[in-house]
Amino acid sequence: MKIHPSILSADFANLEAELATISSADAAHVDVMDNHFVPNLTLGLPIVSRLFEVSKLPLDIHLMISNPERWAPSYAELGCESVTFHLEAAADPIGLARKIRDIGSKAAIAIKPDTPFEAVAELLPEIDMLLVMTVEPGFGGQKLIPETIVKIAQARKALDSRGLSLAIQVDGGVTESNISQLAEAGADVFVAGSAVFRAENRNLEIAKLRELAHSH
Repeated sequence: MKIHPSILSADFANLEAELATISSADAAHVDVMDNHFVPNLTLGLPIVSRLFEVSKLPLDIHLMISNPERWAPSYAELGCESVTFHLEAAADPIGLARKIRDIGSKAAIAIKPDTPFEAVAELLPEIDMLLVMTVEPGFGGQKLIPETIVKIAQARKALDSRGLSLAIQVDGGVTESNISQLAEAGADVFVAGSAVFRAENRNLEIAKLRELAHSH
């Protein structure tokens, strides 16, 4: 059970200090948004490059951008642990996933709340992680959409029946009150933004979330 705090909820003017407060996390989740694919604009390649210089945490990049073929390989080349792109934005998801893997990063595909699991089912052998969005991508602090949880269970069932061992990540509205339910459905990587960054002791909150995920 891995916890990837989303730095979308961090203080962007003090990212080095903010990353230091989540040192027990399994990775930092970095939301890259282009104000085109989603209605928000965050950060890009130069800032991610700088994060490597100020933190030892692995970086889990979530590209909420149009034309991911143009940018995803560059994030892999930086040395990011994983690079996630959206199924809805990719022209050639299999080609892009293979390129990311060839460079040396893990490849992941994200699906929005309205995208059915069936749309990504045949691509599972090509990726290392499936990200099930449990809120509409774009802004932090949203409440989890309960109807999306069924997709986590569908993904877990498909992986088990096919003997595939990729991770199932969930992103959006993850809190202490629902993480065990998400783990029970089959998720094993949890993106938590507000829940971690609003906590007084962030590493303690990460430990709590991890424990609750294990306790399902």
